[in-house]
Amino acid sequence: MKIIICGALGKMGTKIRENAAKSADVTPLCGVDIKNADVNGFKVYDGFDKITEKADVVIDFSAKATLSKVLDYCVKTHTPAVLCSTGYDSADVAAVKAASEKVAIFRSANMSLGVNVLIEAVKFAAKRLYDFDIEIIEKHHNKKTDAPSGTAIMIKDGIKEIFPDKTEVYGRCGLVGARDKKEIGIHAVRGGTIVGEHQVIFAGDNESLTFTHNAESRDVFAAGALAAARFITGKDKGLFDMKDLIAENA
Repeated sequence: MKIIICGALGKMGTKIRENAAKSADVTPLCGVDIKNADVNGFKVYDGFDKITEKADVVIDFSAKATLSKVLDYCVKTHTPAVLCSTGYDSADVAAVKAASEKVAIFRSANMSLGVNVLIEAVKFAAKRLYDFDIEIIEKHHNKKTDAPSGTAIMIKDGIKEIFPDKTEVYGRCGLVGARDKKEIGIHAVRGGTIVGEHQVIFAGDNESLTFTHNAESRDVFAAGALAAARFITGKDKGLFDMKDLIAENA
């Protein structure tokens, strides 16, 4: 499997390249980033228009601003894409959906298999702890630019599949009154080099239950992205996510 890495010079792009180099079935073909570079023979271009190599899949760990260029390239060359960036707005989501009608796209705000299993566990708990208050706390490094995290939003969306009438509340400050039973509290912490931690608290009368996922290394996201790339390679079109990957491996 030959891959193009978008955001190739970033921390996650580097992890993808390192993990791919250790895999017998993956070849890091070339990369795209804000400048041209040569990393031990691995070519990085400052634009998709410079690419002459033909890959099996594009893995994008860049930023929201690059999305349109990734989609344009993948549709034009009919190359499947694994989208791992966060911070997409409704227009971006619509653009991804439109592109998936022409080429296969795998999208997840978190490439960890553990996080995606956590979301399914949280949905299971929500059905049974329907009268408990639910709070989400996410922690990340001080360089992360979006808040709340894409993963916190994924967790919230999972809960709202069970309770569509619940309303998210982002942080609390000052005298805001008593907590409404229909709230899902979401709180963001930024500091140091925290790779990623998510907690989901179910708080009831005289008891509470907390689900926690810790990402101890960025390697977990790289491994998930490569698993997604293997899953989507060879598919003609359609929009896929971690639920599809987990179901295939169940």
